[in-house]
Amino acid sequence: MILPIITYPNKQLKTRSVEVTNFDELLHRFLDDMFDTMMSSNGIGLASIQVANPIRAIILCIPDEDGKQHKENLIEIINPVIHTPRGNVLYQEGCLSVPGFYEDVERYESLTLHYQNRHGEPCVLHATDLLSIAIQHEIDHLEGKLFIEKLSYHRRKKFEKEYKKAQKEKK
Repeated sequence: MILPIITYPNKQLKTRSVEVTNFDELLHRFLDDMFDTMMSSNGIGLASIQVANPIRAIILCIPDEDGKQHKENLIEIINPVIHTPRGNVLYQEGCLSVPGFYEDVERYESLTLHYQNRHGEPCVLHATDLLSIAIQHEIDHLEGKLFIEKLSYHRRKKFEKEYKKAQKEKK
């Protein structure tokens, strides 16, 4: 089922998500719905809060070298915790909750992630490049933060101006 994605400036996006404790069929169905929603929106990642569920769950499906996303590459991440972040990299990010806007954001180049899968089993993932960036972007959502909050003062003001202009043009 395709779920509605909450978009900026909806205050729900500021909600800090809570830990998942029930790894039941309800969670599994929700994760499946998140995948359908992300794919229908051409995203590579989605945090549960973006579809109005403030639990610590994210999904990622990084495209292959051919640019296509395959369900076997889907990573479901529950209760994530970043360990040993290293290096810095600048990457142009976008967000399903801030459609049409892209900005350069500085992130860790690599990290180790501890998390649980859909069955509650502990997992460890070593991530670099786009996967590392996407993990950090989605975890920010779980903390109630958007990528635009990482922008410098001047770039943030520019974003606000462009956003207001785009909203007026929609009407």
